[in-house]
Amino acid sequence: MYIPKFNAVSDPALLHDLIRRFNFATLVTTHDGAPFATHLPFMLSTGADAGEHGTLIAHMARGNAQWRDFDGVREALTIFQGAHAYISPSWYEEPVSVPTWNYAVVHAYGIPRIIEDEAHVQAILRALVDLHEGGFEEPWPMELPNDYFHKMIGAIVAFEIPIARLEGKFKLSQNRSPADQRGVIEKLSASPDANTQAVGAMMRAHSTRG
Repeated sequence: MYIPKFNAVSDPALLHDLIRRFNFATLVTTHDGAPFATHLPFMLSTGADAGEHGTLIAHMARGNAQWRDFDGVREALTIFQGAHAYISPSWYEEPVSVPTWNYAVVHAYGIPRIIEDEAHVQAILRALVDLHEGGFEEPWPMELPNDYFHKMIGAIVAFEIPIARLEGKFKLSQNRSPADQRGVIEKLSASPDANTQAVGAMMRAHSTRG
């Protein structure tokens, strides 16, 4: 993707944090010569055996033709979109300006590989449920009849994508003056919209890091 130098982010900690916080992502591959996209929740593994940039783990419906293109050769792109917000030029001190959009996004590239072992697939599904149920007061225990569980597993295809490279773009008004940035942060932080507030918080944190 197009990344001006002042918007580029390469810190693995920041990129991994965005992936984990906004883990419902878009998987893009080529199918029959055309782009093909599926929207999926991903988990990120960064353990010792997960590779330099980590490994993405997910599953999709077996009826989805995309997994048939996982040939061990062709690369896939997974797009993680973070918080984003419209930026009004009225928030700048500089009067001659135009509107824009601030956002954070991570692109992860790698070659998908299908996970065949059923015990491994079960462990993945339990980990995904635990990840999203963990914050609930009464988490769903995933106690299912064996025959039903096996039937559901048969209806999906689990896969992993060792990340070969990561691209991070945090477009947070870095090309504006400090005064303009402060004005944007103030307006974003005062918004009633949580997503817009999140962009303000990200701008504040990013400017603090320098």
